[in-house]
Formats: sequence, structure tokens, C-alpha cells
Amino acid sequence: MGDIRIGSIFGVEIRIDYSWFIIFFLILWTFTFAVFPANFPGFSLVTYIVMGVASTVFFFLSLLAHELSHSLVARSKGIPVEGITLFIFGGLARTRMEAENPGDEFWIAVVGPLASIAIGLALWGFAWVGARAGWSVALTGAAQYLGVLNIFLAVFNLLPGFPLDGGRLLRSAVWKATGDVTKATRWASNGGKILGLVLIGLGIFQIIQGFLVGGLWLIFIGWFLRNAARASYQQHLMHGLLEGVRARAAMTPDPEVVSPDLTLQQLVDDYFLRRRYQAFPVAEDGHPVGLVTLRQVKDVPREEWPRRRVDEVMTPAIDGVTVAPDEPLASVLEKMERSGANRVLVTRDGHLEGIITASDVAGWLRRIRELQG
Repeated sequence: MGDIRIGSIFGVEIRIDYSWFIIFFLILWTFTFAVFPANFPGFSLVTYIVMGVASTVFFFLSLLAHELSHSLVARSKGIPVEGITLFIFGGLARTRMEAENPGDEFWIAVVGPLASIAIGLALWGFAWVGARAGWSVALTGAAQYLGVLNIFLAVFNLLPGFPLDGGRLLRSAVWKATGDVTKATRWASNGGKILGLVLIGLGIFQIIQGFLVGGLWLIFIGWFLRNAARASYQQHLMHGLLEGVRARAAMTPDPEVVSPDLTLQQLVDDYFLRRRYQAFPVAEDGHPVGLVTLRQVKDVPREEWPRRRVDEVMTPAIDGVTVAPDEPLASVLEKMERSGANRVLVTRDGHLEGIITASDVAGWLRRIRELQG
């Protein structure tokens, strides 16, 4: 769907996926009009709104702290952390590589639930002190409820299945016992798929009992967990195939280039309509300066094509869309995803050597699987 950057904490970039706003307002509505009025009656609507907004914000700050703990421990183990993204199902710490041993995997996984438990106990303690000091129930009640929610979050995350932290703990244990990270990943992935089916079954049961909304949410979460578990295992296998492979293995050498001075009309008439490519490297005096895609041209009104130039719409050839021939192919895929262009330029000493598209990588992987089969 896309995301927006909101800042960084301890050097870790924080982003919010657009889907996050759905769950934010859903939780806000639930706190304001259902949970707090039912558990703490007698307050005005304004008070419930304040309680709802404050609690929703603090709940997501708790999720952020959970993911930040993963990120900081991963970074301490030498694993580069790209950032944290909050989305409809919570949060996700994005790392550039997996743990190199089961011990690192264990500590990176376990610190998240420990952080949630610590936050939950701190909120319980705050509510306990506040109740004895005579503070408003609006404050102590919300704190106590958030404390319970964080403890529940920790317990749920400890369930043994990918992509939950408990799945990573299971993987670390199997990895330690067998020495086989692929087998361990398969076990954790299967655990996640089974857990997803259980949640889907519970959701169907709740719907039969008349709890439609809660049942649908359980089905939705179970479906997400099952697919995420399957994707985690496929991603692990793909990284195994890409290990040691360099960009030059998948690139198309000596691609056709276009000039930055071309008008968009010339680009369409002379290149996009006469070639089968969806993008072209942009070069000036033999040096790559950017990448222009068909989608970028389509975003410009057709009547402006005769007077707009390629260098006005292209993606500049910065680190995000350029790679070296010796760069690992796994890193190439990450840059493709971040750039949004689904392709990168392969350059050496400022000279263009090739281009890699997502289709090139997919084709390379398909050939490797066929040879191995």
C-alpha cells in the first residue's frame, strides 16, 4: 500500500504503513465507545474520548518499543537494521540479514516479549500506586487495561509459530539441536501455519456463537499468520539460493540507454512503442544518470509530453537504484524493493555495465530450481 516516514529513534528509521490507520481508528473506536464505558462507567463522552486517544497512542508506542527492542539487539549482534514499520497487524523490524547462529536468534526474538512484559508490569504498578494515591479511575483504569493488553501481547507473541517471536524461539531451539537452520525454519513455519488454522477455526466457532466481528478478526489474523509463515519459509529458501551469488550473474549486459534531453513524447514514440522494455537507463556522455520507467511517463498528463524532458521525471542514479557487479544478489533485491522501480542499474566506476529487473532475478531463480530438481 505504501508508507510514510515519521522519524527515527536511536538511529532506527520509523515508518507507518497506510494500513496502520485502519487498525489505529478501529482500536480508538473500541477503547472510546466499548471498552472504557463498559469497564469504567459514569464518565462523560469527552473523558472517554481523551482516555481512548491517549490509550491508543500509548498502545502503539508500546508496540514500537517491542519492535525497537528487537532492532537494538539485532544491531548489537552485527545485523544491519533498516527500520521499523507499523502496519495493520502491529509492527515489523526490517533487517538486511538473518541471525548467523541460534544464540543470536534466541536473544533477538526473546527481547520483544520481555519488553512487552516489562511495560505491562510497569503500567500495573502505575495503576496500583495511583489507586492508593486517589488518582482518577480514568487514569488508573486505562493504565491497568493497557498493562493487561501488553501482557497478552507478550503471551500471544510467544506462541510457537512464524512470524511470531515464539516461532523464532522455536527455530533457535531446533537450530541449536540439529545444526540445520533450514529444518528449523521449516518447523517454525509449519508451527505458524498450524496456528493460523487454529485461529481460523476459533473465528468460525465465534461466528457460529454470534460474535461476528470478533470471529472475522480471528479469521483475518489466522489467514495472515498462515500466509506469513509460508512466505517466511520461502524467503529463507530464496536467501539460501542467493547466498554467494553476485549481481553480474542475473544482469542483462550493455542495455540500451536514452538521453536525459529527450522529450517524453520522443521517449514514447522512439523507445517505449518500438521496444519491449518497461524502463530504460538514462545516460549522459556514457555515464548513467538515472532510470526512467513507463509508469513515470504515464503519471505525466499526455498534453505535457512534448515539452517535458526525461530528466524531469526519471529516478536519479543514486545508491538506491545502482549496484556494483560484485554486490550480493540478496542486497540487489532489497534495493529494488526500496526504490519501487523493480529494477536497478549495474555500474562500475561510473560506467553502466548492465541492468537487473525483478523478472531477471525470477528467471535466474527458476533456472537454478530446475537444475537442482
